[in-house]
Amino acid sequence: MSYQVILGGNTFSFDTVKEVLAKANEEKSGDILAGIAASSDIERIAAKEALANMTLHELRENPAVPYEIDDVTRMNQDGINEYAYGKIKSWTVAQLREWILDSNTDEAQLREIGKALTAEMVAGAAKLMSNLDLIYAASKMQVPARCNTTIGLRGTLSTRLQPNHTTDNPEGITASLFEGLSYGCGDALIGLNPVNDTVSSLAEVLRRFDEVKNEFGIPTQICVLGHITTQIEAVRQGAPADMIFQSIAGSQKGNEAFGFTTQTVLEAKELLKRHGTSTGPNVLYFETGQGSELSSDAHYGADQVTMEARCYAYARNFAPFMVNTVVGFIGPEYLYDSRQVIRAGLEDHFMGKLSGVPMGCDCCYTNHMMADQNDIENLALLLGGAGVNYILGVPTSDDIMLNYQTNAYHDVNAVREILGKRPIREFELWLEKMGIMEDGKLTGRAGDPTIFCEKEVTGRAR
Repeated sequence: MSYQVILGGNTFSFDTVKEVLAKANEEKSGDILAGIAASSDIERIAAKEALANMTLHELRENPAVPYEIDDVTRMNQDGINEYAYGKIKSWTVAQLREWILDSNTDEAQLREIGKALTAEMVAGAAKLMSNLDLIYAASKMQVPARCNTTIGLRGTLSTRLQPNHTTDNPEGITASLFEGLSYGCGDALIGLNPVNDTVSSLAEVLRRFDEVKNEFGIPTQICVLGHITTQIEAVRQGAPADMIFQSIAGSQKGNEAFGFTTQTVLEAKELLKRHGTSTGPNVLYFETGQGSELSSDAHYGADQVTMEARCYAYARNFAPFMVNTVVGFIGPEYLYDSRQVIRAGLEDHFMGKLSGVPMGCDCCYTNHMMADQNDIENLALLLGGAGVNYILGVPTSDDIMLNYQTNAYHDVNAVREILGKRPIREFELWLEKMGIMEDGKLTGRAGDPTIFCEKEVTGRAR
């Protein structure tokens, strides 16, 4: 079936639903690289018009990747709440957008309808929204989850403390960890990206995190973001882990390129139920990022926003504690400049929330992008207003191991104060006990990591 739109005396024809979705997307360098982007602004508007008039039923019947060859599609299609879908399948994408943005549509209704939406429907709605629409719509939804503590409650803004080190040296990691804690970071997660993806190295860092967490009674979660199979083996050998991490894609082929299958994820979840160190039911951590499927030739001609939405449709099957779009990490090949990075961050957060997953964002960029720290701080503040569950924190915004820039340890507190947000409650009480925070604001001791080296605090000198 073809779709035709007449604009300004010109007729625009689109052969497939996939083509409409791709050309309705806001400009992204990744779509241009893939050869599927709109050739002009007016063609993009025509595609948005075609998409606006498309029914949700049409989108469900035309997934980006065929059902027969892709378990992401199968899980998405088979997991739809058919009763809720029956009430909306005749809606157009424009009607879905208007309903989401209606001030009378509440969180419970959004949660119910979210279970009736395939990834392609979610992506379609996002493509018809402005940045402010995405912020407003996402702010209406909260998706909490519980590991040791509960993330995503309204009024909170959490952080993943990322103490990466160029050689995975435990003492260097610990120094960075103490600095981050002293700034009030780490209530979502203490999570390291390892240089060495070996069982012994991961286990050593996990044991250090577990030691610090227990010694200081920190109410948080720990994880080392190695490959899922390495983490599984480390836990089997007795390493302490609250959750297991893996980067995911929007297609089975993309996930296989990452070196895992759905069965691997199920194995990890079952292992943590028996041998994990967390107390709550949500024990998985997924990361995504627009464009990853194109890198592995696993996008099947679909645009990067649609493939990203499919990541969230996949993730929700496993009830994760955290999902994180690493929005500018791949580089200008897929998101060229700050305008595209900010747009992608807002799209991803909205799509994840509507899909029912607990969303955070690594507001980041690489040095060869047309972006700088001001842009990333803008995105952090916008996402804070949108109700994002968490952002990241690294020393002075510069990750010396991954060689990219994200939010600094102290950034989250500025965003919290501006927007009236707080850390996770148990963590805030711990910060007050340590003298780092009082009444939601940092004290004069904040930023002083020697707090964690005092004999009267630790019981022993480090």
